[in-house]
Amino acid sequence: MIRVSLLPLCVAAALALSACVPSAPAVRDMPERRAAPAMDRAMPMMNQFGAAQPTPPMRPNAEIAVDFLDLAFVMESGRPIPQLSRFEGPITVSAVPGGPATLSQDLDRLLGRLRQEAGIDIRRVAHDEGPANITIETLPRARMQRIVPEAACFVVPRVSSWAEFRSSRNSRAMDWTTLVTRERVAVFIPNDVPPQEIRDCLHEEVAQALGPLNDLYRLPDSVFNDDNFHAILTGFDMLVLRAYYSDAIRPGMTRAQVAAVLPDLLNRLNPRGAQGGAAPVQPTPRAWTAAIEEALGPGTRDGQRAAAAARAVAIARQANLSDARLAFSHFALGRLSLATDSESSLRAFQAAAGIFERIAPGGVQSAHVDMQLAAFALSAGNAGVALELTGRALPAATRAQNAALLSTLLMIRAEALEAQGRLSEARQVLLDSLGWGRYGFGTSAALGARLTEVAALSP
Repeated sequence: MIRVSLLPLCVAAALALSACVPSAPAVRDMPERRAAPAMDRAMPMMNQFGAAQPTPPMRPNAEIAVDFLDLAFVMESGRPIPQLSRFEGPITVSAVPGGPATLSQDLDRLLGRLRQEAGIDIRRVAHDEGPANITIETLPRARMQRIVPEAACFVVPRVSSWAEFRSSRNSRAMDWTTLVTRERVAVFIPNDVPPQEIRDCLHEEVAQALGPLNDLYRLPDSVFNDDNFHAILTGFDMLVLRAYYSDAIRPGMTRAQVAAVLPDLLNRLNPRGAQGGAAPVQPTPRAWTAAIEEALGPGTRDGQRAAAAARAVAIARQANLSDARLAFSHFALGRLSLATDSESSLRAFQAAAGIFERIAPGGVQSAHVDMQLAAFALSAGNAGVALELTGRALPAATRAQNAALLSTLLMIRAEALEAQGRLSEARQVLLDSLGWGRYGFGTSAALGARLTEVAALSP
């Protein structure tokens, strides 16, 4: 599972681009979350989110069934998975002592959601009780990336510790396609990254430890998507996991066997999706994926990145893609042309906004785009427009529990309020942005750098 990091850090030409890198061939089938650029990440006091309020899946069950099969029976590299694998019986989870302070609370919240929303019999146990079904271990990013260079976090089967993984990493034991019943899985997460990144890794990697092993660029409503817009498990993801662990599905079932039971199963679990059929799925062209990886990956010169993103837009149009893949192409082009061609960047963001609002109205994708457009408005002296855009984006950012995005929106909003002479309001909004920034960015230094960048936008 290759997930690039597209953290909302690019609000002006002066801001650095997040690294979005392809996997090394040796770990192409390693379920992982992509790394963001390294920063000094101490952990100051911070705001934290309460209970999640996910939006129920809004697409027809016939469409969700196609997504389920592609998520469960294909590795991201394209390798087929011959049979479905999962845990049987109650599932235990343990965290190796010594992890960051926020990990324990975020893990407990995640497990509570899995019990309530996905109906999975899963509980936390003390690490000294013996090997759990899922073991979460944290370690320094540099140490982790010496073995898996480009992963922000990842999950592997048949081991319960970093030492076991190191001794087995080149063996067939690490091959997910050979599993039928999962018994032991390890999740590895860096301990020197922002709290939000740790939480995001928990959500994706624990979900993959439990269920689907693929990511699909076409999904607008899932963490199982390399665009990284969604940071926590969505209503769609919980429906997929609920189906994955239903009595109608058993370990060892083939794709055809699961396909036969899915329609009735999904209609029972999600009655609102019973109406409507599935539109034909347009496969993601390999040339498009290559262009995105060139645009956002390592080893590409800055001058070539925007050209690769423009090529991704052209390939998506030629393939008649009108979904999240075309929108993501425009979004990438907007970010990558920001420093060299602001007019083209603005047009690209506006194109992405139109598509995202059509396929995921009021979603976190639109909030990301609105943040970029608000930065343009602020730099042009249009404080009123910046306030309108940030006000529109804040509910989606809050719902998605993306503290980095929320903090940046509030910083832009504070600058706009100050430009209008509303100084008392600006100070209060800025204070709020700092609390969320400490969860989203991790250190006072990183937070201060973001404040400086946003302040530079104001004319």
